[in-house]
Amino acid sequence: MNGLTPILSTVTASFLASFVEVVEAFTIVLAVGVTRSWRPALIGAALALAVLAALVLAFGPLLALVPITVLQFVVGVLLVLFGMRWLRKAILRSVGVIALHDEEAAFSKETAALQQQANDRRADYLAGLAAFKAVLLEGVEVVFIVIAVGAAHAQTFYASLGALAAFVLVTIIGLAVHRPLARVPENALKFAVGLMLTSFGIFWTGEGLGADWPGADLALLAIFAIIAVACFAMVRWLRASYPKAAQGVAP
Repeated sequence: MNGLTPILSTVTASFLASFVEVVEAFTIVLAVGVTRSWRPALIGAALALAVLAALVLAFGPLLALVPITVLQFVVGVLLVLFGMRWLRKAILRSVGVIALHDEEAAFSKETAALQQQANDRRADYLAGLAAFKAVLLEGVEVVFIVIAVGAAHAQTFYASLGALAAFVLVTIIGLAVHRPLARVPENALKFAVGLMLTSFGIFWTGEGLGADWPGADLALLAIFAIIAVACFAMVRWLRASYPKAAQGVAP
């Protein structure tokens, strides 16, 4: 059980985080393909994936040169900061302070922008650039998450499998329905990912500092539970304190 806990948590965190990022990138690529043509959409996406692969090949081996305790501490701190950013936005969206992310609205906005550029001689270039930027920006976050959740315990392979599964699943579903994946409960996913990344971060920061966690890797579950309870309590408190903002937000 102790051996499976970090593997399952690594794959799950990588899959959920990558799923959210891939959905957002796919929305832009789909808008380019439907509005302009699939040629610039696919070329832009392919070039971005090539750049991401080059970054992984260039910087991935450097991690092996870093002492494991230093790596765990640095990655842990970064994951805490990264996870807390996701949690902050998810909490504020849950209470209505920040609007929920709408893939249909993002698709319509990108489609309108591409239609305005339709008569431009550089229309194909601009469309391909939009796809390239979307895949690159979201892909950088995926690469960071894969390296971060996998490197501290030498589980980059399992983290990569989670990201690959997310990419394949979103691509298959998106191409099948030929529409933005607007029904994906994105804020709930971001909440879960924020909880997992923050839990990983706290756990690995402690290991980097030499902490001896009770229950070893099973301590991850306890950390996750404590943070989840604290976040849900904060959501309830904010909804009670700002009832106008919370109107129309599902519990």
